[in-house]
Amino acid sequence: MTQLLEKLKAIVGPQGWTSDADALEPHVNEWRGVFTGVTPIMLMPASTREVSRIVAACAQAGVGIVPQGGNTSMCAGAIPDDSGDQVLLSMARMNRIRSIDAGNFSMEVEAGCVLQSIQEAATEAGRHFPLSLGAEGSCQIGGNIATDAGGLNVIRYGTTRALVLGLEVVLADGTVLDGLRSLRKDTAGYDLKQLFIGSEGTLGIITAATLRLFPDPGELGTALVAVPASGTSVALLAKLQTAFPERVQTFELVSDYVFGLVERYIPDASLPFDADYPWYVLIEVATGGDRENFEAALMEAIDDELVLDAVIAKNCAEVDNLWRLRHSISEAERQAGKALKHDISVPVSRMQEFLQRGDELLQNLRPDATLVAFGHVGDGNLHYNVSLPHDLDPDEYSSIGSSITAAIYDLVAELGGSFSAEHGVGQFKRPYLAVYRAGPEYDLMRTLKKTLDPANILNPGKVI
Repeated sequence: MTQLLEKLKAIVGPQGWTSDADALEPHVNEWRGVFTGVTPIMLMPASTREVSRIVAACAQAGVGIVPQGGNTSMCAGAIPDDSGDQVLLSMARMNRIRSIDAGNFSMEVEAGCVLQSIQEAATEAGRHFPLSLGAEGSCQIGGNIATDAGGLNVIRYGTTRALVLGLEVVLADGTVLDGLRSLRKDTAGYDLKQLFIGSEGTLGIITAATLRLFPDPGELGTALVAVPASGTSVALLAKLQTAFPERVQTFELVSDYVFGLVERYIPDASLPFDADYPWYVLIEVATGGDRENFEAALMEAIDDELVLDAVIAKNCAEVDNLWRLRHSISEAERQAGKALKHDISVPVSRMQEFLQRGDELLQNLRPDATLVAFGHVGDGNLHYNVSLPHDLDPDEYSSIGSSITAAIYDLVAELGGSFSAEHGVGQFKRPYLAVYRAGPEYDLMRTLKKTLDPANILNPGKVI
């Protein structure tokens, strides 16, 4: 290992590595603080060529490589294990926006670009990049692509997969696969980029991407509405999609309990209502300047008893305040203490059934459990988290938690859904992949892994 480390240091130069414990600390602990890893070195390459040479050297030595973007993974997919035998590869220095082709509505970026920087560069060019997450100020596009991140605007623009036109990827032997095309139509053989989107760095290391841009969506109508029940949100969504075809951009369902956590733990955060309601929906619609129609649609929803109360943002400050409430949920949850995390998805047409049966399930399994639910109901994704009493001893917590999680995932599977909607699999959900994708689908995943990474050096221990 010593010889390999010296070789790796020479590849990246003195500014491209660290073994300092304090510098490594935030990179070997995942965001939620559940998993911790150990590494002898973190490499910070500045070019695709350096990544290629690193991978080739590690392949020759049989040493595992863990690629890391902004380390905002919710499934411990971007930290090394505790063996101390894996090299950490940070993409932070590869953060250039290589080019923007406004006429082709595309841009080429390196994997370490922070998502917010990409959004801002697109805006400066008169274009729009719609991927939007709570962690957009720190997450990197390489990690977004590697996990097929979803976020807030999937209902209109799709997941990250729909936003990628081409990829540059370093394979397990150090070979660089240059697929940075910016075409919308290309049927020349297999679409190889799709193998790496959502693969969490287990099949290749993404070093750059060509992204799809869109026209500026124009004026947006933003509102926070109170609804009488979680299931009512599905009917409200259908109503708005009928009134604004292909223009409903965001539709976020949040429980009163979750917003209560935000008000408790986030300074100066407060809901803009005088009364308390059981559920809320944050809505954003591309109105095209037709604000009156947006307001009329919400008033009609009140008349139809789909909405109890509504606050429509009148200016940018009010929009920011509403979004701050939504973006603060993860931090408020983290401060409130551990909970069972379930990033699930079901067909939108079955969301109401899931919400009803899920509530009954929790009541039967553990009446003292607290539901911490919020999510992107417009695309069928819900963060159906469960908080258990904090006085449970660790063994009891683990046993009860495993039973609840299995029951929820079984219900999701019965309804044709997925146990991982947008957070990926990583280390945390790896056992569930073998259960809920068992058979030919899982076998083919294993075959792909063995074919593209026969020595298992790329993000070992994740996904497969």
